[in-house]
Amino acid sequence: MKITNIGAGDGLEPLQWEAVQERLNAGEPPAVGAPNQRTTWLTTVNSDGSPHVTAVGALWLDGEFWFQTGGATAKARNVARDPRCAISTSIFEMDVVVEGSAERVSDAATVARLAHAWADQGWPVEPDVEGTGLTAPFNAPGLGPAPWQVYRIAPRALTAVLGVEPGGSTRFDF
Repeated sequence: MKITNIGAGDGLEPLQWEAVQERLNAGEPPAVGAPNQRTTWLTTVNSDGSPHVTAVGALWLDGEFWFQTGGATAKARNVARDPRCAISTSIFEMDVVVEGSAERVSDAATVARLAHAWADQGWPVEPDVEGTGLTAPFNAPGLGPAPWQVYRIAPRALTAVLGVEPGGSTRFDF
């Protein structure tokens, strides 16, 4: 892993990967009860090369981000054509941006494990009849009917910005 201390010019020490990973694994919101406590933003590439940014229900699990969407959405079309993307979120005292490539996941055991993880967070989701997608009584508006496809983003790079003293900003290239 290559570590770049973006805050070095301000005399700040680089963040430690273990500390960043610990906060991601904890999944703590930026502030208890904050209205944006679960907002995660996905950026994909439109066919004209412009960015498409949208909120997603994402999970950080096993060192990767996971998201779901309907097959007819712009994000699904975009990652089918060009899997490069970025996902960003605010967690307790830290903002994180992950760059990588989205890969559709249809393995039944993985989809079931992710459905369980989302259900543990309060979204009553379960695998569809085939076990390759997700279904639930509700989802975000505009995703179309179930089943929803599951995608994995393995980090190629991660930038973390610590929002409390002593501060710091570090990029990790994997």
